[in-house]
Amino acid sequence: MTILVFGKTGQVARELQAKAALAQRSLVALSREEADLSDPEACAAAIEAHQPSAVINAAAYTAVDKAEEEEGLATAINGDAPAAMARACAHCAIPFLHISTDYVFDGAGDAPWHPGAAPAPVGAYGRSKLAGESGIIASGASAAILRTSWVFSAHGNNFVKTMLRLGAEREQLGIVADQIGGPTSAASIAAASLVIADQLGSDPGKAGIYHFAGRPDVSWAGFAREIFKQADLECTVVEIATKDYPTPAQRPLNSRLDCGSTHSVFGLSRPDWGSDLSAVITELSK
Repeated sequence: MTILVFGKTGQVARELQAKAALAQRSLVALSREEADLSDPEACAAAIEAHQPSAVINAAAYTAVDKAEEEEGLATAINGDAPAAMARACAHCAIPFLHISTDYVFDGAGDAPWHPGAAPAPVGAYGRSKLAGESGIIASGASAAILRTSWVFSAHGNNFVKTMLRLGAEREQLGIVADQIGGPTSAASIAAASLVIADQLGSDPGKAGIYHFAGRPDVSWAGFAREIFKQADLECTVVEIATKDYPTPAQRPLNSRLDCGSTHSVFGLSRPDWGSDLSAVITELSK
């Protein structure tokens, strides 16, 4: 049976394709041309046409700062499209896995966010992702919403690749030290997504909201230091506060995620981001 993936060139989508190929699993990844997420009904129609065994939505509007100016478009892609996908999955009686974000929370405090905690997004991106979660829940589909954070890989634009580039160019960098979270490799998210989709197909009772993030929790500054260490780059990290690095969109200070239920329900432990980082740096070096 075939898994249908929305997204083709994004970080998680690329890893899903790689893992499916390695395991000789049937997977179809839809590009933007094949399924325009700004047209929710076209996404639903794609599901009806392919009749897959499961659907994974690994596509999203992820330009956090730009979303402040394009909230309508962000909401169509992150909110309306996933809701339409979920309704189609409910109609076809197939499981749906949707990747969401820690940005649905306001980032207050220092305790890890539990999946049942009340969302309170502080920016357009977070609001658009929460709209998607709400639409999926309302659809009645057998769906798992997987919130994750600080995604990195050898592909696309992400913090690791930016640090490797800047670290090779400069002797020191000011990096935010008061935002704490769990860096998560796209490869680990892809592997977890396949496990969850499979289990959801055999046990719809496992539907719900789950968290999945790398361990241990760390600041961006701490993450940067480990990137430079593993890449043998002599770049000094100068710790700065979020207020000293203003951006159009507010970032959550606390992105810690409680992943306990993901382990107890699906048997998935938090991945070691240090090991995953090593694999990404090795891949990039090739």
